Amino acid sequence: MSQALTARVSAALQQIVNPRTGEDLVSSEQVANIGVTLEGKVRLELRLASADDATLARTVRQAVEKVDGVTAVHVDVRDAVQVTVTPDAGPTARQPRTLPVMSQPSSAQQPSAPQPIAYPHLGRIVAVSSGKGGVGKSTVTVNLAVALAQQGKRVGILDADIYGPNLPLMLGVNAPPAVENEKIMPLEAHGIKVISLGFLIERDQPAIWRGPIVMKIITQFLRDVDWGQLDYLFVDMPPGTGDAQLSLVQAAKIEGAVIVTTPQEVAVGDALRGAKMFERVGVPVLGIVENMSWFESPDTGKPMAIFGSGGGQRLADELGVPLLGQVPLYPPVGEGGDTGRPIVVADPSCSAARQLIAVAGKLSAK
Repeated sequence: MSQALTARVSAALQQIVNPRTGEDLVSSEQVANIGVTLEGKVRLELRLASADDATLARTVRQAVEKVDGVTAVHVDVRDAVQVTVTPDAGPTARQPRTLPVMSQPSSAQQPSAPQPIAYPHLGRIVAVSSGKGGVGKSTVTVNLAVALAQQGKRVGILDADIYGPNLPLMLGVNAPPAVENEKIMPLEAHGIKVISLGFLIERDQPAIWRGPIVMKIITQFLRDVDWGQLDYLFVDMPPGTGDAQLSLVQAAKIEGAVIVTTPQEVAVGDALRGAKMFERVGVPVLGIVENMSWFESPDTGKPMAIFGSGGGQRLADELGVPLLGQVPLYPPVGEGGDTGRPIVVADPSCSAARQLIAVAGKLSAK
């Protein structure tokens, strides 16, 4: 079955023509290392040059998804410049290569990834990530950072959510950062230092950028910002497992990642993929924070599991990491994010703030 499915996938890819080159993706060797499992899962590598249309990745995925027998598709997008291809000899050099089954080891040499750089003055760099948007990742990031600052730690936040920079609103600061001695000066709020693309672009300006630009921005925020000496640098990641995540782990040595989810299975499933991405690139997952765990009824005081229950614990058990905390759904938490008043500052005695402060203590202990 796998060989027949491989042939069908190859035929589908041969129908996709790159407008830049005028050649199909198989003949031009822009697709490589295609693997097919017996269950119908397909994984392939797509090599894009800087002048290529980024929507080719979506076109490839959609084309393969339509192939009879395919159950799942994963497309690894690579920079064509960084991939070394050994020229084939003879008149058959341009013929499609044999496509291996995923379970078989590939003999092709994989390109070496850039070595991450150590930034001792940034202290421990912790990525806060989620599989999907809307689970409260930025809210958790801000409150953890402020809670540690309240404990006397020197803390910074790097807003790596290039496409949706919300930290200026959540921290109540928004001004063009000054530049002194060729260094960008971070803004300060609630005892922490912060840098965000939101300080540099207009509120309604979309960041329509490809991976290389995202990489440059994150590298510049790490290297060219005058952070001073920090104990912790929290990195607020965008949802998913895209360019920003890969750029960060390639640019700096990360102490670990905190994964934020809600109890919903749809959120837990996406969070699992995000956690596995960090594990695959050698970044340990420090633990899980379950947000919006329950809502306390104002009439009875009893917890109401609006988004289900147990998702965070199941995720932690599957990954073999601790559940750092369960943060209840408390309306002032969202209001504080809209007004620049984190809940650990606005109402530190409420149950949500106490949970977030406890999570910060556990991270500090780890």
